[in-house]
Amino acid sequence: MAEEGKDFGAIGEEILFAARNELYMNLPYLDVALCGLRFAPGDEVTLSIATDGQTLYYSGSWLAERYLRSRVLTNRAYLHVILHCMLRHLAKKRGKAAELWDLACDVAVESILSELEYPCLDEGTVPMKQKFFGECRQEMPVLTAEGIYRYLLRRNLSEYELAQLQRRFLVDDHGLWDQQQEDQDQKQDQQWKDRSEKTRTGMETVTAGQSTGGEAVLEQIQVATRDDVDYRAFLRRFAVPREVLEVDGDAFDYIYYTYGLQHYGNMPLVEPPETKEEKRIEDFVIAVDTSMSTSGALVRQFLACTYAILRSTATFTRKVNIRIIQCDDRVRSDTVIHDLEDLRSYMDDFTLNGGSATDFRPVFEYVDRLRREGAFTSLRGLVYFTDGMGIYPAKRPPYDVAFVLLEEPPLSVKMPPWAIRLVLETPELEKAAREAAQDLPDEIDWEELPRT
Repeated sequence: MAEEGKDFGAIGEEILFAARNELYMNLPYLDVALCGLRFAPGDEVTLSIATDGQTLYYSGSWLAERYLRSRVLTNRAYLHVILHCMLRHLAKKRGKAAELWDLACDVAVESILSELEYPCLDEGTVPMKQKFFGECRQEMPVLTAEGIYRYLLRRNLSEYELAQLQRRFLVDDHGLWDQQQEDQDQKQDQQWKDRSEKTRTGMETVTAGQSTGGEAVLEQIQVATRDDVDYRAFLRRFAVPREVLEVDGDAFDYIYYTYGLQHYGNMPLVEPPETKEEKRIEDFVIAVDTSMSTSGALVRQFLACTYAILRSTATFTRKVNIRIIQCDDRVRSDTVIHDLEDLRSYMDDFTLNGGSATDFRPVFEYVDRLRREGAFTSLRGLVYFTDGMGIYPAKRPPYDVAFVLLEEPPLSVKMPPWAIRLVLETPELEKAAREAAQDLPDEIDWEELPRT
C-alpha cells in the first residue's frame, strides 16, 4: 500500500506539471501566477486538491482518475486553484459566512474558466452553470466573488438549493483557507497581489490583444488588485480654502503670549489669530444615476454615507450650496441644499425619479448653464453616483468630476481619461459611514437603512 501511495504521488505530480505546461503554452500572461505554488502530495490533507496559498496539496489518485476521464478536467482544476489565489479569495474569507463565501469564490472562478476559449479548458456547455451565471449577471456587471456572495445572502437559499450549486461548482477543498495565521496571511496575500498586478500589467500592454477570452481574467484581476479606498479622504479633495472664525493654534506663538503674562502684569504681547484658513466644502454637485440599473436603496445608502462623513468632519461650512441632481437620459430633478438639515431631510424623503437609459451629458450641460447663470461661486467638483455604463461627455468640464461606482464595470465601459474613477463597494460604503457615524450616535440609525 505504501508503494502504491508513492506511485500515485509521483503520478499526481507529473499530471500537475503537465497541466501547468499546457496552460502556460495557451495563457502565457499567467506565467508568474502559474508557478506561484509548489506541489506536495497530501492525501491526509485533502481528497482532491487544496491550497494554503503557498503549497498545492493533491490526492494523486483523484488527479489520476480525472486525467483518465479528460486532461481538460485537470487543467481546469489547476487553474481553478491558481485563480483563487490570484483573486485573493483566501484572505478575504475572514469574517464571512464560510459556506456561502466558498460557493461564491467557486462560481466566480468557474465563470472565468467558462469564458476562456481554449480547447485545453473546454468542458462543453453545462446548463446549470450557465443558468446561474445568467442570474448573477442580472445583478452585477462583473461576476466577482464579493458580488456573488452578497447575491447569495439576499437569495437566502434552502439547504437543497445550496447543495445543488455546491455539487455543480465544487472543484477544490477550501479547508486550508481558515488555518492561516493573520501575519502570515497578510504577507502571503501581498505576494499574490503583486503577482496579480504583474499579470494585469502584462495583459493591459503586451499580451492583451493576444488573449482569447482573457478579458474575463483581467476584469476580475482589476478588482483583486484594487486598493482599499477611503471615501472620507476622497470627499475632502473637493473642498476649497476658506477663512473661518476660529483660533489658529498652529499660527499662534504661545512663548510670547506667556512671556507677556509673566512680565507685564497679565498683558500678553500677542493675541491669538481670530481666523484661520481651512479647506471647506461650499459649492458642490451630487449627481445620481436614476436609470433602471440603479436602486433607490443603494442611492439612499450613498447619500446617508455622504451625509455622515460631511457631518462628522470640519470640511462642511455652516451654509453651503449643494445641488443634488437626478438624471437618467435627462435631468429629472434638481434639489438645492443650503445646510446639513436640508441634506438630512432630503435623504429621509428620498424618492428615485427616472428609469430610462443612462446618458451623463444632460447633467453636465445643466451644470454649465447653472454656472453661466451665477448659481455657483466656486464650484470645485461633481460626484456622479452610477454604475458607469452610459454616454459620457466628449469634453472635459472646468471642474473635477468623480464617478463613484459600487461594482467594477466591464472592460467594454471606457471612461474618459479626465474622469476620476472610484469603486466603492457596498461593504466599504457602509464601513465608511459607520466610522463617520460613531461621532454622531443620534444622527443616523443604521439599522433602519435598507440593505442591498
